[in-house]
Amino acid sequence: MPAYDKNDIQRRMHGALESLKHDLAGLRTGRASTALLDPVQVEVYGANMPINQVATVSVPEPRLISVQVWDKGNLSSVEKAIRNAGLGINPIVDGQMIRLPIPDLTEERRKELAKLAGQYAEKARIAVRNVRRDGMDALKNDEKKKEISEDEHKRLDTEVQKMTDDTIKEIDATAHAKEQEILGK
Repeated sequence: MPAYDKNDIQRRMHGALESLKHDLAGLRTGRASTALLDPVQVEVYGANMPINQVATVSVPEPRLISVQVWDKGNLSSVEKAIRNAGLGINPIVDGQMIRLPIPDLTEERRKELAKLAGQYAEKARIAVRNVRRDGMDALKNDEKKKEISEDEHKRLDTEVQKMTDDTIKEIDATAHAKEQEILGK
């Protein structure tokens, strides 16, 4: 049984890309997005729950997020969770609704966020390179154990490199698009 598994390598590389997309979705761009509240955990009924399990999050306007809390008893917990999430947004309570006006980003903050997007992309590129290294090592072992020929090893080496290049290209494109969005270009 060869140690090299193309599907496993593709899955892990795709996982790095998906993780990057998830990280980037949480970055504020000055435009309201429900993804902004994804990391917010609310303490209700003695447990921490994602905000979308205690309220309906929607974007009625481009610069406003509204949070409709289902149980009035959880209103203050939800407000506190949003306030303490470090998003730089001040919640305004209005009945059972919490409004979150999205302030304009300062030029300095935009640059910080763009730099952070770049750091997320680098983390994803490193993860992909680690997967590539694992794949190359598996191929070397397979050739040593005589499970694949030298020619097969070279062919699969090229295949792994192509998957790596394609995934990194996609990571770069995703990060670049996010940086442009943050910088308002």
